[in-house]
Amino acid sequence: MAVDDTKRQNEPRRDDTPTKEKELAEVCARFADLCQYFSQQNMDLPAQILEEVRSVSKLAAEDRVARMKRLNQELMEYLHGASPDPQIRQ
Repeated sequence: MAVDDTKRQNEPRRDDTPTKEKELAEVCARFADLCQYFSQQNMDLPAQILEEVRSVSKLAAEDRVARMKRLNQELMEYLHGASPDPQIRQ
């Protein structure tokens, strides 16, 4: 195996960044949709969610995706427990 081949194997795949950015955009869009729903229902976001959102920008893209997915899940669980509205339950 040539030295160049070894270097290429150890480099991150170049297409991972756009994939992660796309995934991040999707989970952030989902979060925005949830925030919009909260606003329409005149509900405040839970304080712990707000605190975590403030720190997400400091994370690497992969960690941001994971954190935003978790926050979205927590918001859905909060809504499920706080609202009798069957439209939000999926």
